[in-house]
Amino acid sequence: MLTISSKEIKNRLYFDNLWWETSKIEKRYRDYPRRFYFDSFLALIKETSINRATVLMGPRRVGKTVMVYHAIDHLLNQGISPTNILYVSLETPIYTGLSLEKIVNIFQAEFEHKRDSQVFIIFDEVQYLADWEVHLKSLVDSYPSYQYIATGSAAAALKLKSKESGAGRFTDFLLPPLTFAEYISFIGKADELIVLKESHWHKAKDIGNLNKEFINYLNFGGYPEAVFSSLIQADSARYIKSDIIDKVLLRDLPSLYGINDVQELNKLFTTIAYNTGNEITLDALSKSSGVSKNTIKKYIEYLEAAFLIKIVNRVDISSKKFKRATTFKVYLTNPSMRAALFGPVTDDHEAMGALTETAIFSQWFHSQNIDSLHYARWKTGEVDIVWLDTTKQKPSWCVEVKWSDLPCSDSRILKGFIEYVKKNNLNNGLVTTKTLSQECVINDVKIEFQPSAVYTYTLGMDILSVASGALPVS
Repeated sequence: MLTISSKEIKNRLYFDNLWWETSKIEKRYRDYPRRFYFDSFLALIKETSINRATVLMGPRRVGKTVMVYHAIDHLLNQGISPTNILYVSLETPIYTGLSLEKIVNIFQAEFEHKRDSQVFIIFDEVQYLADWEVHLKSLVDSYPSYQYIATGSAAAALKLKSKESGAGRFTDFLLPPLTFAEYISFIGKADELIVLKESHWHKAKDIGNLNKEFINYLNFGGYPEAVFSSLIQADSARYIKSDIIDKVLLRDLPSLYGINDVQELNKLFTTIAYNTGNEITLDALSKSSGVSKNTIKKYIEYLEAAFLIKIVNRVDISSKKFKRATTFKVYLTNPSMRAALFGPVTDDHEAMGALTETAIFSQWFHSQNIDSLHYARWKTGEVDIVWLDTTKQKPSWCVEVKWSDLPCSDSRILKGFIEYVKKNNLNNGLVTTKTLSQECVINDVKIEFQPSAVYTYTLGMDILSVASGALPVS
């Protein structure tokens, strides 16, 4: 049987590492705008005082590989020798069955790198290598002067294994879908649509056009490539569903967890996607999808770990958690997935309320504090977003999400919201609207109204700039 030779592997390495011969990355990557998260990511991979590999995780098509190329571009511009930077995509068939150390050894031999050389090594789509975490930890220990970056879309396995086998050797970095602020920046309309303020809320220069872009963001704006491609925007079902959703459902998750009935998994995900932002129960989900409750629990864990969905748990009027979570909300991590499955939404679409809520939650996916988010519901009312202080287990703030201006003129709509604010002794509350910004006092409760698009923009900017802790969003 024929085997792949070292010469063939080296030829592929030269093909993938164009800068070894040109001293620069491809123009298409250089011209691509940088994610807002780039500086934080770059700081991690340039940190040499701690012997750790950086594990860049995130859903498919959110720009992980592009961000790696931007990092390579930065290193080259900083004077790092082109032949001291190795990029390997483990999705490439020629590397199948090769250990990471074998690849590194070929690289070392080609350029005579020593153990103490300043070398940067990137393993893209690392989940395609079995036991990757064992291989990578061994390299980190064996060559502490080398800087390692691993990327992967199968975040379920990556995060679990990086914690189990890479304790003290891996630093996880999550790249979420585009935030709304990034989307506005990518299309070059920040100056046209937003008034930036140093504290509290940014403002809309033109709320009508900002809302138009917000709807575009819901339909396709979570994916960087879609922002720049009219073909993808016109046929998001083909691009997003086939190239992103189906690959996770039909390939990544079945291979990771040994799922045999992929149609069952797909049916469940479709049901969840249609109900994003709505409260559901296991019983109702089982009936509508035809999947048993025990299987649903497992699938939901898989879908959440793969960054397709996020579960948000319920609290009562007093912000107490339930011992048995029989009801919960499920959010798509990227609202654009719903449009890909069921068609784009318009300003007056019946799903706009739930998708607005989904978009707001999606801004949180980079934050380590996302599990502090809950929703409240009791017999006489509900509140869409509640932030629980993890130390005190008491709410710090709450938000009611609306794609309507009616709450500004009809306080009856906010009866439950006001009840919750008073019950929990909060100083004020925030209600999002469609177009209006104002403050008022209703039943002795100070309420701030902000357009949903402005709130989503501000939230994405704040989460980026605040490393930890509750954000000043109320």
